Amino acid sequence: MGLGDAVGGAGHGEGLRRRRARDTEDGGLLAAEGHGERELVAVVVADQVVGAGEADVVGLPPLAHRPRRPPLDAEPDVDRPRRQGGGHGELLPRPGPRRSFSRSGYETAKKAQEDLDRVRALLDLPDGDDADGQVRIGDLLENVSKDKKAPLPDLEQTRRRFRAGQSLTSRLTVGDWLDEWLEAKRRRKTTLTGYASHIRVHLRPRIGHLQLDRLNVGHLVELFDAINDNNEAIEAENEERREQERRATWGKRSRPPESETARLAAERERLAAMPPYRRVTGPATQQRIRATLRSALNTAISNQMLTFNPASHVELASGKRPKALLWTAEHVERWRATGEKPSGVMVWTPVQVGKFLDHAEQDRLYALFCLIAFRGLRRGEAVGQAWPDIDLANGTLRVSKTIIQDGWTPVESLPKTEDSQAVIALGPAMVETLREHRQRQALERAVCEEKRLPWTDTGKVFVQEDGTWLHPEKVSDVFRRLTREADLPPINLRDLRHVAATLIHAGGGDLHAIKETLRHGTIQLADDTYTSLLPQVDQEVARKAESVVPRARRSGVSSTAAHAPLTQEP
Repeated sequence: MGLGDAVGGAGHGEGLRRRRARDTEDGGLLAAEGHGERELVAVVVADQVVGAGEADVVGLPPLAHRPRRPPLDAEPDVDRPRRQGGGHGELLPRPGPRRSFSRSGYETAKKAQEDLDRVRALLDLPDGDDADGQVRIGDLLENVSKDKKAPLPDLEQTRRRFRAGQSLTSRLTVGDWLDEWLEAKRRRKTTLTGYASHIRVHLRPRIGHLQLDRLNVGHLVELFDAINDNNEAIEAENEERREQERRATWGKRSRPPESETARLAAERERLAAMPPYRRVTGPATQQRIRATLRSALNTAISNQMLTFNPASHVELASGKRPKALLWTAEHVERWRATGEKPSGVMVWTPVQVGKFLDHAEQDRLYALFCLIAFRGLRRGEAVGQAWPDIDLANGTLRVSKTIIQDGWTPVESLPKTEDSQAVIALGPAMVETLREHRQRQALERAVCEEKRLPWTDTGKVFVQEDGTWLHPEKVSDVFRRLTREADLPPINLRDLRHVAATLIHAGGGDLHAIKETLRHGTIQLADDTYTSLLPQVDQEVARKAESVVPRARRSGVSSTAAHAPLTQEP
């Protein structure tokens, strides 16, 4: 039996031995020994408890009690009738019937006393005139008493939450709070999709079951350690698939002989049974996962549900993007030999850009690739560009809309940031390319109308053959196909934006020109991301650096004279 309540069931039976364990200043502690366990059967606690012992069950008179501070609504002790046959520890009442706290099953009186001391400490948290606080503590103990096996609330944690005005009885889990937080968010659709993905794939499966107010840094360290362990498994599976692909491929231009045909067929069957390639959750993605959780927990702190954000104190690897590298001849040679890219971000040289555009000139999306390569539009911005936002007469283009993917479905929205909504200049060649593209589009529309096929006038610069929106991923597919056909080293479509920055720099533009054209918020961002200098530019910088120092050396002096003076008279 237990704390604050005298319950008679376990006290019956022959051979039960009874003895008083201890009397306390604030109440009584009664232990009944029998049937292999000791049970605390009566407790009176200061301020909150007004009951006594169990005379009918254990055959002892009720314990007197002398609380330090009587409850605000308590009558004098001499006038309060004692409950016989079931002494209860009563919690300070809220509107309605009095409530009691009970706890049983203690093996020793010492353990029962330890819990009694903790209950007293919890009841002492509110001041004597804090009726609301006393009711909150009473609510907490009442909830705990419903589960006889549940541990008593941690004193320090309860004190912290009590002083912060947080709920003491909430059992909200991390997963439930993340769902509630996401439901209330008002952001761009793609941002919400990213949040939902982080919650569904990483956060809810690993920490969603934890109680929100008990989440700590250790839980999050385990979360990201598990992600890294999974990354190692993914990399191993991907490597096994690459090796199997090599075994299943005839590496010569000629047809394989009959002796190899059966082997290759068997290797391809084994390849088909292997799991597909999967992406690892890299440092940048882990940083975004933590940012999602940190934002959700900050909202919980604002709502006085937490006092500490563990996501702000987890150390992760840097999520910085790799520096862009140029596809120099040495890098291209190594890529052709090994198939490995030197960096995650590669940039074509001007010669390679020219080769690609020459090959793509007859493609209906040629103008789109020119806009990205020379003016640095993002893929969604190029696909979402409308004719009314282009002034060919004055050579300007206004970025005002973007078409992005929500899952697979294309949706129209505002550009990524406010800085992205800007007017950029178009060169004469770009203006002429757009004029030709508009003529091509008008011809496609005329052909559709002549064949009595539907044409949708969306007003977009780049559309499908029937005028409907162009899917962003289709643009990437076309780009990859043209790159392979031109026999060029691979880059991603987004890397054409890096090409634009590099070409602007090679043409004499400074960081400010790159920032304004690519519509970045700060020059530092442009400096960190886009200034991969061309070898020709490096050579020009070196030449100009040498020309700063005046020299008097005669033009005919041999550079092999080891001890020749650095300056000579003319």
